[in-house]
Amino acid sequence: MKTYLDFEKPIAELEGKIRELNHLAEDEGKVDIAQEIDTLEAKVGKLLTDTYRSLNPWQKTQVARHPERPHAQSYVDALISDFTPLAGDRSYADDKAMLGGMGRFRGRAVMVIGTEKGATTETRLKHNFGMARPEGYRKAQRLMKLAEKFGLPIITFVDTAGAYPGVGAEERGQAEAIARCIEVGLNVRTPLIACIIGEGGSGGAVALATGDRVIMLENSVYSVISPEACSSILFKTSDRAKDAAEALKITAQDMKDLGVADQIITEPVGGAHRDPGAAVMALGDAIAEALAEFGKLEPEKLLERRREKFLKMGRALS
Repeated sequence: MKTYLDFEKPIAELEGKIRELNHLAEDEGKVDIAQEIDTLEAKVGKLLTDTYRSLNPWQKTQVARHPERPHAQSYVDALISDFTPLAGDRSYADDKAMLGGMGRFRGRAVMVIGTEKGATTETRLKHNFGMARPEGYRKAQRLMKLAEKFGLPIITFVDTAGAYPGVGAEERGQAEAIARCIEVGLNVRTPLIACIIGEGGSGGAVALATGDRVIMLENSVYSVISPEACSSILFKTSDRAKDAAEALKITAQDMKDLGVADQIITEPVGGAHRDPGAAVMALGDAIAEALAEFGKLEPEKLLERRREKFLKMGRALS
């Protein structure tokens, strides 16, 4: 059973009629309604194209959060062979919201780090809905340094509403862990390719996105605060999340214009959740191109370019 977003109701109605006709054809046997089904499917295709061509920032946020959208584990399963998970921060615990390990991307040894939201109620609870604690960010630091030691490129998959804001996380140094993770990412002497695959929320996302190339999927978002939280602060109500989303400039297209994102990957019509395989492969091709480009650079040149890239963002926004 598909999950439809609020603005997809007309699409849901048409696809519901298609399912009914398919069931009718199966039950009756001799009833030939193929032409009617084809007509409805053509209408669905056009409606999907028209709807997704004109999504506003709030609607893109909803798509980025879609429960059926491929998550970090989906990309690891499809793109990384011989994946060996690595656990723990060697200080406190292993954070299930932060996945990481070594594997091969199209034959090349890499280090993979990502925030995993989970796809079912059980896995969402296990992964804390993708909201990492301090031990998760310290684990990411450890894996980045390990990648540097062995000369492995780093690929990150970012999909989180933000770092976990619980009392325990704050007591264990959440802010410091995120800041150190950003510092390590900025200074690691190996290529770092960051992929925003859904939600890129706050410092919890930035910690994994200090990349030589920041790639965003077409309907992903990247922001310093969620639209709901921003609305609560600015307008004293969460009901104006749509207005906040527009003011925040959080879409992939906004990020590209501002120089925060380097590349946007076109999603299948109707979003990545409608054809996860195609979305995963498209991102895989972009990662391969980035690794081919940055893998040729000496560490000093790599760091110089990365430093200039992020300093340029500040100058552009000042």
